[in-house]
Amino acid sequence: MSRVVALSVLEQECSVCRLPPDSAVPTPTHGFWSVTKTAAELSIVCPAGSEPTGSEVVGPWRVMSVDGPLDFALVGILESLLAPLAAAELSVFTVSTFDTDHLLVRAEDLERAITCLRSAGHTVG
Repeated sequence: MSRVVALSVLEQECSVCRLPPDSAVPTPTHGFWSVTKTAAELSIVCPAGSEPTGSEVVGPWRVMSVDGPLDFALVGILESLLAPLAAAELSVFTVSTFDTDHLLVRAEDLERAITCLRSAGHTVG
């Protein structure tokens, strides 16, 4: 079952960064941050201009956040968002938090992504 959701677009641009797994985890400052550590890497999403020194950086990205909080029992939220974006051949990087899901699209693709999601019935504000 496909779900219709509301999303909010954050104003700031972000970068997706990669560091070796034994790197120090930076202390987040302002804006949207996500830090994920695995045995293979340390991945950081941070505001553009706040990238850790020496990191591999891809960006800029724009963040669209699903209005939450979302109940953990809900299914199909990401699928309902990712399927139309994939059909439009738009690259997406996702981050999930305890409360909600966040979609990052390349900054130059933001307007196309918004149009695509609205065409699929979602609300983007």
